[in-house]
Amino acid sequence: MYLIVGLGNPEPEYSRTRHNMGFDVINEIAKRQEIELSRTKFNGIYGSGIVEEEKVILLKPQTFMNLSGQCIKTFMDFYKIPIENVLVIYDDMDVEIGSIKLRKKGGPGTHNGAKSVVHELVSEDFPRIRVGIGKPVDEYDAIDYVIGQVEEETYEKLKVGIDKAADAVEEFLKNGIDNAMNKFN
Repeated sequence: MYLIVGLGNPEPEYSRTRHNMGFDVINEIAKRQEIELSRTKFNGIYGSGIVEEEKVILLKPQTFMNLSGQCIKTFMDFYKIPIENVLVIYDDMDVEIGSIKLRKKGGPGTHNGAKSVVHELVSEDFPRIRVGIGKPVDEYDAIDYVIGQVEEETYEKLKVGIDKAADAVEEFLKNGIDNAMNKFN
């Protein structure tokens, strides 16, 4: 069993913001695989199904970004999912819009959601997909940049990364993190 987690803030207030790229990827996978995200448990919205012949849980923690790890840890413990089968997806300002970066493990960088996951799991050894949102231009406030609503034209550019990340999740489930990294990095 795999736990595929998108980080974000509760919708609809934060939908279509750069900080909710993880949620947007989960929504895209759910749409492609016809998995209904309608159940709630442990402060998360989730759905389950079969993707690439693997049983998966698609999860959107509802704890707000900075406490995402609490929800993830509870799901892992309840379903006895090993850390290598937990794929975490989140936005990253250090990755260009429309691009993604996959890692097998590593530090959280400056991302508070990733910091929460590392803290709660007491490990950096989980695969992740970072979806590029680019950096703010000029003196644009970083917080406003990540949680502010985006215009349709900008969202279309972000959607390229969302689609790539959904493709990468399918590759991860089919052929593992190493093959997914080789194909998408």
